[in-house]
Amino acid sequence: MLPAAAGYDRAITVFSPDGRLYQVEYAIETVRRGTLAIGIKAKDGVILAVEEKTRKLQVSNVTQKIFQIDDHIGVAAAGYIPDARAQVDHARFFAQSNRLIYDEPVDVEGVAKNVADMAQQLTQYGGLRPFGVALILAGVDKTGTALFLTDPSGTYIAYDAVAIGAGSDQVTDFLEKTYKLDGAIEDAAALAIEGIYLVSEDKTTTRNLKMAIIDTQSKIMRKVEDEEIEKYAALARERASKRTP
Repeated sequence: MLPAAAGYDRAITVFSPDGRLYQVEYAIETVRRGTLAIGIKAKDGVILAVEEKTRKLQVSNVTQKIFQIDDHIGVAAAGYIPDARAQVDHARFFAQSNRLIYDEPVDVEGVAKNVADMAQQLTQYGGLRPFGVALILAGVDKTGTALFLTDPSGTYIAYDAVAIGAGSDQVTDFLEKTYKLDGAIEDAAALAIEGIYLVSEDKTTTRNLKMAIIDTQSKIMRKVEDEEIEKYAALARERASKRTP
């Protein structure tokens, strides 16, 4: 660390002379080291896909990185997953309170803003640390399909397609070149798997792939079963082979 920066990473409330909060940047680096998570909007829904590297004796059908906030909202996380559980519990309470008070489902952006506000609070008080996790919030509300990213700094941004975690820069470049907003949910699912295969060590099986879909017709999040993931993976491998010169 440069001498001018020495000591400024010891307290969350102290800006460095060049205007940086090092503890927040360290938390964002934790996200970059997490396994990959992807969210993609389609014309008829939105998908969340993650890579989960399971151990040999671990029960693989229990998803650790995809959560449900409300019937119509799901979350994929990258980074320090225990922090994700705390944010998810907070978001669930917010969504349930909205239903009780207003008698209608909460907007996806409202949840994203609330989670981001919670993260931002931990960047300005001593004795605490920032959340070491980023969340992709996806859902279908009265505005249509919605996809938001929150990070440890308290920022939330809307996307059509987004990737977080290890290798996300490479996957983002891939999505920028190949993503089409008018694609069907099947195309989005195959594209997400193709993005994961791009940086994954295992490019032949679907054991480490988990996925959830919220479609515009039912507006209900559902877990994608292994057989359906395999179908999307076959389509992803087929498209990847056509892109290879």
